[in-house]
Amino acid sequence: MPRLGDALVAEVCGTFLLVLFGTGVVATAVLTGAQVGLWQVAAVWGFGVTIAIAATASVSGAHLNPAVTLAMATFRSGTFPPARALPYIGAQLLGAVLAGCVVFAVFSPFLDRFERAHQIVRGEAGSEASAMVFGEYFPNPAVFPESTREDGADRDLVSPLRAAGVEAFGTAVLVFVIFALTDRCRVPVAGSMASLLIGFTVAVLISLFAPVTQAGWNPARDFGPRLVAFAAGWGEVAIPGPHNGFWVYILGPLAGGLAGGAVYDVTLGRTGTVEG
Repeated sequence: MPRLGDALVAEVCGTFLLVLFGTGVVATAVLTGAQVGLWQVAAVWGFGVTIAIAATASVSGAHLNPAVTLAMATFRSGTFPPARALPYIGAQLLGAVLAGCVVFAVFSPFLDRFERAHQIVRGEAGSEASAMVFGEYFPNPAVFPESTREDGADRDLVSPLRAAGVEAFGTAVLVFVIFALTDRCRVPVAGSMASLLIGFTVAVLISLFAPVTQAGWNPARDFGPRLVAFAAGWGEVAIPGPHNGFWVYILGPLAGGLAGGAVYDVTLGRTGTVEG
């Protein structure tokens, strides 16, 4: 097992890469129109996840997600000591904040231009249309722009409870797949192939559920850049957000990660081992 310090550096670096690629592609899609359609955004997200895992898995196991860390500490305590969970989560949050800072620094002029063009006042109701570059909102402001208006017909299209359920379900699927691809008691998948399949799972989930919640699946990915948005002028639009809903992207994935790990262990995890 690698030293904790080395593992934490890897989690910072890996989460930084994951969030940089992910929020970066959202920024280019929202602010410049460089991406054509949801699948392009989802594909870049997926490849970003793949790259981040491949770069750090040999050092820290590439959790890069508090929901994964919590599930590993709960169901894989033999290989991942629970005492490492909080340091891992802290490292992930740091990496996500740093990535959010880079995205803000690079795209700040484009954010200003976007807000002027759409008559958005940062920090006021409706400014989640630009804040979505960092944190996530339900329903997706890019798909349902009316949802950003106080009197918009789509404002209440997705309730906080429904959004939390979607975030929990998507994270459960993701953690189930991660457990399946990393289960040493079953047919192992080569490391590079496992990282690609995990990334592709994220891309598929985004393509399905991003219109509803922007498809977070990762508390660090949402909360780190959301902190940057809060400090950069979005204020209460960032935290606590419309419907006071920022908790959706923390509790939903954490609960879903536990559910996905539990379901794997009582289904495929009980099917036996590979005979050599």
